[in-house]
Amino acid sequence: MARQLERFDNLVTMFLTRASEKGDAPFLWAKREGEWSSVSWREAARQVAALAASFKRIGLGPGDRVALVSENRPEWLIADLAIMAAGCVTVPTYTTNTVRDHTHILENSGARAVIVSNQKLAKNLIPAVLTSNDCHHVIAIEALRSVQAPDWVSCHSWSKLTSGEADVDALLREVCKVGRDDLACLIYTSGTGGAPRGVRLHHGSILHNLEGATDIISTDFGWDDEVFLSFLPASHAYEHTGGQMFPIALGAQIYYAESLERLAANIEEVQPTIMVVVPRLFEMLRTRIMKTIEAGGGLSKYLLSRALEIGGDKAAGRRRPWNLPMDGILALTLRRKVRAKIGSRQKAWVSGGAPLNPEVGMFFQSLGITFLQGYGQTETGPVIACNRPSAGIRLDTVGPPVKGAEVRIAEDGEIMVRGELVMHGYWRNEEESARVLKDGWLATGDIGHFDDKGRIKITDRKKDLIVNDKGDNVSPQRVEGMLTLQPEIAQAMVYGDRKPHLAALLVADSEIASAADLRQKLQAAVDRVNADLSVTERIRRFIIADGPFTIENEQMTPSLKIRRHVIGKVYGQSLEALYKR
Repeated sequence: MARQLERFDNLVTMFLTRASEKGDAPFLWAKREGEWSSVSWREAARQVAALAASFKRIGLGPGDRVALVSENRPEWLIADLAIMAAGCVTVPTYTTNTVRDHTHILENSGARAVIVSNQKLAKNLIPAVLTSNDCHHVIAIEALRSVQAPDWVSCHSWSKLTSGEADVDALLREVCKVGRDDLACLIYTSGTGGAPRGVRLHHGSILHNLEGATDIISTDFGWDDEVFLSFLPASHAYEHTGGQMFPIALGAQIYYAESLERLAANIEEVQPTIMVVVPRLFEMLRTRIMKTIEAGGGLSKYLLSRALEIGGDKAAGRRRPWNLPMDGILALTLRRKVRAKIGSRQKAWVSGGAPLNPEVGMFFQSLGITFLQGYGQTETGPVIACNRPSAGIRLDTVGPPVKGAEVRIAEDGEIMVRGELVMHGYWRNEEESARVLKDGWLATGDIGHFDDKGRIKITDRKKDLIVNDKGDNVSPQRVEGMLTLQPEIAQAMVYGDRKPHLAALLVADSEIASAADLRQKLQAAVDRVNADLSVTERIRRFIIADGPFTIENEQMTPSLKIRRHVIGKVYGQSLEALYKR
C-alpha cells in the first residue's frame, strides 16, 4: 500500500515532527570551503526554535511580515520556518530585485523586519529599508559593513539570534494553535506582466500541494531516503513548495547548489533522486548534451538518433519488437553515460514554472530520464496538475489534477481551479482578488482542455494570445518553443498582435553571434520552423536582439520566463518598423 503524508495543521508542525523522527540524520547540505557539510534535523529544529524565540524577544508578533532576502542556503529554510513558528508571515523576495522592487514589496507588505544574507544583497535592500515607514529590524546572516541605520532601525546578528539552548517541545505545543487557514507567506509574483502582486498563501494551500505531490511519489515511485538538489530561487512558489517544503514532508535531504554555472557538477556529485526544474534549464541541458554527442562522432550521433526514434515510438504507444535489441544496447551505452552525469539514482525530474516544448521532454525521456511536466501558478501554492506514470505520461499534457484539486474549463476555454490549494486573495488588492476569484473558483488566465484520459492540455496564456488583424488566435509560446529548438537560436520572442503577420525578436546562439553571415543562418533556422507551421503562425520577418534576455537586464524573471512587456519597451519601435517596410 502506498505511503501517504499525514495530515498536519501547519508547516512548522510538519517540520518539527520530521525533525523528531530523523534526529541527528543529515538534513541541509551546503559547500563550505570546497566540501559539503550538513546541518542535522535536530540542529535545524534547535535553530528554528531559538530564532523564533528571538523574534518574539525583539518585538515581532503574530501576523507581522518579515522579508527574506537570501540566496538558496540552509539559513533560508531555517529563517522561513522560524518566521512562521513565531506566528509571523514570510515575505520571500528575489535576490535579483532592484531597489525599486524591494521598495515596492516592503511598502506593499508592510514588513516590520528583513533578513538579508550578505553585503552584496544588502546593497539594494538597505536603501529600501531606510525609506520604509514600517521596517524596524535588519537581521544579517553574514556580517554587514558600515550600515548607516537610523535610530528606528535595529540591526541584529543571525548568529546571536540563533545561539543558545531552545525548547523545541515547547515550540511544538505553541504552534499547534496555528491552523491550515492561517496565513503562512506572501509570495510576490515575478512580474511578467507588470508590478508584482503579493499572493496570500495559507498553510493549507501549501500542505494541500504536499499531499498531492506525496500521493504521486508514493504511488508511482516509492518514497525512501530521497535527496533533492535546490537551485531554483527559493522565493519562487515552485521552489518554495517543491524544493523546500516537499523534502521536509518526505524526510529528505536538501543539497543547495553552488550556482547555475556549477549545477551540472553538483548534479554529478550529489546524485539527487528528485529535482524540480524549469523548462529553460532543460533547453540549455539539451543543447549541451547535443553538442557533446555531436563532438563524439558518427557512432554517438547514430545512437542518439536511434534513441529518439525509439522514444518517439514509445510515446506514441507503438510497440515495435525489432526495437528491443537496440533498446538494450542504448541502456548499456548512451543512456548509462547520460545518467552517470545527471543522476544514476534519479527517480524523476519535474518541470514546471512555464510551458515545456514536448520535443524537449521527449529528448530526455528517450535518454532514460523519467520526466514529469507539472502545471500551476503562484496563486495555487503552486501545483494544480502533474504527469504521472500511472496515468500515462503524455508530454503534450500536464497530466491530471493533483489529489483534492477541482478543475473545470470555462466556456471561453479558461482553466478554473477550486480547492484548499487556492490562495485567499492578493495582499491589499481587493479589486484584483475579485477579478480572479469567482464563487470559490480561481480564474487561472490559462487556456486549455482535458484529453480523453482526463489530462489537462494547456494551449496558451489567455492574455498572451496574439490576435492578428484577421481575428485569428496564435500561441506565441508554441512558436517560440519551436524557434529555440533550432541550434542557431538561443532565445526568441514572437510579436504581432493586431498585425497582418507575425514577426520575431531573436537572440543568436553564442557560437554564431559574431558570424558575418549571421542573418542568413538565422533565416535558415526560421525557414525550417516555418515549414512546420500554419500560414498564420509563420514568422515573416525578424530582428536580432542586441544581447540575451537575462535576469540582470530585467528581460527575464528569476524563474527564467521572458518579460514580454519589458522586452517590448526596449525593442518595440524596431519591431513596429518591420511592418512599415
